[in-house]
Amino acid sequence: MSDRIRILIVIMAATALLGEVKLNPFGDTFRISLGIVVYFFGLLWFSVPVLSTGLLTGGAVVLFRVGMDLAGGDAGLFESFMRHSSTFGFYLCFAVAVKLMRIRKQAEFPIRVGLIGAAADFTSNVAELTGRYLLLDGAPPTWHGILLVAMAGVLRSFFVVGLYNMLSIRQVRQEAEWRKLELDRMMLLNSSLYEESFFLRKLMAQVEMLTRESYRLYRRLMEQRVAEHRAALHMAENVHELKKDMQRIMAGLSKLMRPNEAGERLPIPELCGLAVRANEKYADSLGKRIAFRVEAGVQLSTNQVYALLSILNNLLANAVEAIAEEGEVVVEAELVDDWVRFQVRDDGPGISNPEREWVFEPGYTTKFDSEGYSSTGIGLTHARDIAKSLGGALELREQAVGGARFELRVPVDQLMRKEEDEADEALSDR
Repeated sequence: MSDRIRILIVIMAATALLGEVKLNPFGDTFRISLGIVVYFFGLLWFSVPVLSTGLLTGGAVVLFRVGMDLAGGDAGLFESFMRHSSTFGFYLCFAVAVKLMRIRKQAEFPIRVGLIGAAADFTSNVAELTGRYLLLDGAPPTWHGILLVAMAGVLRSFFVVGLYNMLSIRQVRQEAEWRKLELDRMMLLNSSLYEESFFLRKLMAQVEMLTRESYRLYRRLMEQRVAEHRAALHMAENVHELKKDMQRIMAGLSKLMRPNEAGERLPIPELCGLAVRANEKYADSLGKRIAFRVEAGVQLSTNQVYALLSILNNLLANAVEAIAEEGEVVVEAELVDDWVRFQVRDDGPGISNPEREWVFEPGYTTKFDSEGYSSTGIGLTHARDIAKSLGGALELREQAVGGARFELRVPVDQLMRKEEDEADEALSDR
């Protein structure tokens, strides 16, 4: 059974059931009920065929009421059918009015939709009353009764419109929240890709230098008529092929990171919050109770999203790992002259004086896994290199109350620069 059929069955059943919550303004079988509320809402909210839904719902309501009469012994089959057949005209007339007015295209104008619904409700009730008058030879409705029908139509219509808009706003907010979470995830993923591309750019520069040196070695050996000069040429050719492969990989990474090159900007406070949210999840996965706090009063935006995220993620992850079970991590961002200064501090065990001068050296680490294997020890080295590529610096600062405090300084004029040449500048600084 398809979803559309299920929805139609729910609309038909709910309309028939709530049709028994009723008011009889004329003292006969004509009723003002809540069934139309479900019916009207179903036409607005779900993508169902309007006329088919009107035909099926009207038929279902008539059959349900006839069945109720027969079960209660109130009337025979023919009499009951004649009594309720005009109800079919009500739902069909309502569907025709909604279809002609194209009410779904007016959904962004709630007052207009409410007025159309009220008019359709009133017109359909008049059609039903006319049918009852002709079929049952009943007394014509009074003006008082007609006014009551009109007021009920307005109330029911605007109740449905209010419910529809309330649920629509809730749905939009949920979608916005989901998109924000997805954007956060993509930014964190791109920051990881940025780290890999940064390493790859540096490696490509080193391979290029190695290619030139290999070729120079080949030329010297050939001039000196050394027999192994062919081996040197073969080495240069292999290194050159390696460089080409790395260029292809770099081209693929660049395509994945294209959004940031197009000028994606993020306010500094949001950037800090994004890094904190990611590491809150990391702390939870380690079973640690860590309170994160962001103090960012910098009213600036940057397109260096992935570079700064890479550094902040590294520092925050180190802080999470340093805290044993429970603690606090604070991220600060402030404007100091022409610099933006970030600080990440924790209340963990800190770093001893003999180790402070080694923390940025490649291979230095205090982290070991459950099997006793050490970490790579290149995280802080890499973070420092990215800071240099931005024209800034990453340093370990003294902290009076224990724990560790890292300070990142970036020039304001570097926050909106492009990223193409960062790795090359980092190499020139080394």
